[in-house]
Amino acid sequence: MNRPAVEYNLAASTLRRAQLNPERTALVFEEQQYTYGELGDRVRRQAALLRAQGVCVGDRVGYLGFNHPALLETLFAAHTLGAIFVPLNFRLTGQELTFIINDAGIHTLIVDDALLPVIEPVRDELCCRNFYTSESEAPGWGHLSTARAEAEPLHSVVSVDQHDVAIIMYTSGTTGLPKGAMLTHGNIVWNNINASLAFGGSRDDVILTVAPLFHIGGLNVMTLGSFHTGSTLVLLRNFDPVQVLADIQRYHVSHMFGAPAMYLFMAQQPQFADTDLTSIKTLICGAAPVPESLIELYGERGIDFCQGYGLTETAPFSSFLTPEWAISKLGSAGQAPLYSDTRIVDNDNRPLPAGERGEICLRGPNIMKGYWNRPEATAEAIDAEGWFHSGDIGYLDEDGFLFICDRLKDMVISGGENVYPAEVEGALYRHEAIAEVAVIGMPDDKWGEAVTAVVALHSGKELTLEELREFAEPLLARYKLPLRLHIVDALPRNPAGKVLKFVLKEQLED
Repeated sequence: MNRPAVEYNLAASTLRRAQLNPERTALVFEEQQYTYGELGDRVRRQAALLRAQGVCVGDRVGYLGFNHPALLETLFAAHTLGAIFVPLNFRLTGQELTFIINDAGIHTLIVDDALLPVIEPVRDELCCRNFYTSESEAPGWGHLSTARAEAEPLHSVVSVDQHDVAIIMYTSGTTGLPKGAMLTHGNIVWNNINASLAFGGSRDDVILTVAPLFHIGGLNVMTLGSFHTGSTLVLLRNFDPVQVLADIQRYHVSHMFGAPAMYLFMAQQPQFADTDLTSIKTLICGAAPVPESLIELYGERGIDFCQGYGLTETAPFSSFLTPEWAISKLGSAGQAPLYSDTRIVDNDNRPLPAGERGEICLRGPNIMKGYWNRPEATAEAIDAEGWFHSGDIGYLDEDGFLFICDRLKDMVISGGENVYPAEVEGALYRHEAIAEVAVIGMPDDKWGEAVTAVVALHSGKELTLEELREFAEPLLARYKLPLRLHIVDALPRNPAGKVLKFVLKEQLED
């Protein structure tokens, strides 16, 4: 008997949810609530609009802007047509965006009103055929809300295979030009299956998303999964710790994804002590390990962390550290998900035993299809056996828990010795004066590279290099001790919360 193929189209599942539960609240944004029925109607109308503008199967549709319902509606509308969605980093300059937009060959571009001044100067350099604003009218631009309201809902959805590309998400481009990771419909679905098996999920959950949706963490740690389960998504335009606390209490939020710095800033607010957090089941954390002090602080309120490790290319989850292991495996990135694998290899791509450091390699249905228009880069990243080479250094302990030591490109070679900055940072973080620390290698005539600590201090604190070295000497081998110390107001971070070490190097080289 012929069985119908499984429908992997992300739009089809969301529109099916709109049919099954039209009355349920799908989305809350700036006090406005949308039911699944209303969301489905908006998506179908926008899909009709895009089709009328010539968007076809495989075409790319881009969105540039802060978190907004229009971004998600554009994603689902593009998928309704079998088109590919391209979220764009709102932190980039016009020239940086020009490269990405033209590299992706974006057909139709929708831009947040606040980003028009960035795009207008380069508009004539872009390959796009159609331009729309997301919220208000602007001369020379189509107005998405008006045009969508005038369109008749499209009732058909293009059937796709799980290996068809759903999203092209460009890496941050911290070194060289950014590359577009091709994430398939299957990648997204299987990531959400892995995630739901790790930290649960039901249609009664309330998910708060504040991380930027152009980033894989903001978009696919919990956001897209919430539409699969039929739960409610509370979407914030950007991160404001006071607003986050207020919305957790107001909407009885059960889950949130963020970087450790976000949770720290929330805990530092005067409102934190009096905010009702009893609705929270789990806080999901990525970008860096959660410090023990933060685990204990939230633990006093009965709140657990589920930590994860992943990359854009892995959609993103590649390991989970669930709450029961948070202390006993402190600093670990956790275990591989049920439907994914992890191994550590040497420079010759040979698997290493437990405890030995090497490159972290990942395999599973969540691994990207490849890099857009970059067959050579794809071949470098994904080997013949299907293992994705992450560029991260780590090891597996005897229990199979992953520990991340550093990025291959961040490793410091001082006096012929390999120094892993993350190890040094972990030791320096123990100093009471240090609020933030990043360790980088700077050119040095004697050592090749000098281990350099860049720190932000707690208010009212002071620190000298001699004091820092004396503090760290019992914790680190002498060749790992900082040779230089630079004090800054704050460390530069990308929207995912990761420290931009290349920016620090550029600043210190000037």
